[in-house]
Amino acid sequence: MSEKASAKYLKGATGDWEIVIGMEIHAQVTSQAKLFSGASAEYGGAPNDHVSLVDAAMPGMLPVINEECVRQAVRTGLGLEAQINLRSIFDRKNYFYPDLPQGYQISQFKHPIVGEGMVIVDVSPTERISVGIERLHLEQDAGKSMHDLSPTESHVDLNRSGVALMEIVSKPDMRSAEEARAYVSKLRTILRYIGSCDGNMEQGSLRADVNVSVRKPGEKLGTRCEIKNVNSIRFIGQAIEVEARRQIGILEDGGVIAQETRLFDPGKGETRSMRSKEEAHDYRYFPDPDLLPLEFDQAYVDGLKAQLPELPDAKRARFIEQYGLPPYDAGVLVMERVSADFFEQTAKGRDAKLAANWVINELFGRLNKEGLDVAQSPVSAAALGAIVDLISSNVISGKIAKDLFEIVWSEGGDPAEIVAARGMKQVTDTSAIEAAVDAVIAANPDKVEQAKAKPTMLGWFVGQVMKETGGKANPQAVNDLLKRKLDV
Repeated sequence: MSEKASAKYLKGATGDWEIVIGMEIHAQVTSQAKLFSGASAEYGGAPNDHVSLVDAAMPGMLPVINEECVRQAVRTGLGLEAQINLRSIFDRKNYFYPDLPQGYQISQFKHPIVGEGMVIVDVSPTERISVGIERLHLEQDAGKSMHDLSPTESHVDLNRSGVALMEIVSKPDMRSAEEARAYVSKLRTILRYIGSCDGNMEQGSLRADVNVSVRKPGEKLGTRCEIKNVNSIRFIGQAIEVEARRQIGILEDGGVIAQETRLFDPGKGETRSMRSKEEAHDYRYFPDPDLLPLEFDQAYVDGLKAQLPELPDAKRARFIEQYGLPPYDAGVLVMERVSADFFEQTAKGRDAKLAANWVINELFGRLNKEGLDVAQSPVSAAALGAIVDLISSNVISGKIAKDLFEIVWSEGGDPAEIVAARGMKQVTDTSAIEAAVDAVIAANPDKVEQAKAKPTMLGWFVGQVMKETGGKANPQAVNDLLKRKLDV
């Protein structure tokens, strides 16, 4: 379903190159407890404070599945329009790492809980692409090694050991850094709507492994490198650009790309080798003997589907249909569920396009400037709706409305009462406006002659009349009177 106008290529010394990108997104499941233990999954806390005997891999401890994590994985799969597998199997993924006391991670390999799906991504106001989802599986997170507590020793914090992750694997359907950034943004939006992951990349709740390869247009896929644990959307874009340029440089010099895992260093603006992937079988999997296959019926899935909230794509389509919004405005409003709800409260029973304009341009603009989110807005949806009402009923002009917004932002209060108390009502009395128009015309005879020769001068007169009336004159009435009196 790609609406892509043209392919996006990078220029090299030998011509065009195409980037091929796939992603593995690790999203921490919203749950109070871990995947197989009752220990807290809360972020933070003193080192090793959220650790059960299961997480510490004590002998004889058996994992017990947390049903909430299963629910969240199924709900996420439904949000990705993916196949839900009624039977899935947990495997042991064996490898050694100091922060993995078991010596293996419980994950899903051949039989994941969620199969193929699809995400529609808005890359720009005019470009939409579809990105295929390969699978979603549940797995445990590992602990964390700490190297800054001692000059000679490393320490291990197992608080995150056993925390439930959803690994969401995309198909290699992205062809630019812009597409990759837009995909992660859209995926994060879907997860937040569903409530299955908070999407906090700073805390590591959402992180990306980015697979990058390059090829000449039309040729077979090149050798890919995996960039591990990229934790911001901006860095994802930078890492892709840097890695693609590195690979193009090697290939154009006659070299070959080594399949490996790399790390992105934002400070230096480079990727560097972390470990080789020359061995295809770098992990050994076998079914976990302590866990039965995970099975549920279609009725369980249907019940979860019935309880899903309205998802971003459906909400966007409704905003376009119900409120007559342009697709771009609708897309901006549904990026966050709280933003969409704020708009609907503001627009209820009012001019929706005007309400959207005020929410997006004035409110969001000011919130971004102040580093606040919608939930922290000093201007409520009811107050912004009242400002829209005052504009629609011609009580105030757009200019006065901006002054009113500032007052409500800084001081609070009821917009209608503020307008009445401070004399901010728009002058709609034609005779009063006419007097101001006549005064401006009389004071500027030279400009009058210029306006007759050059009708665009009318705007200057409108500005002068607005000054004369302290910005309170109805701009349309001013415009009409000037056209008549200047005969333009």
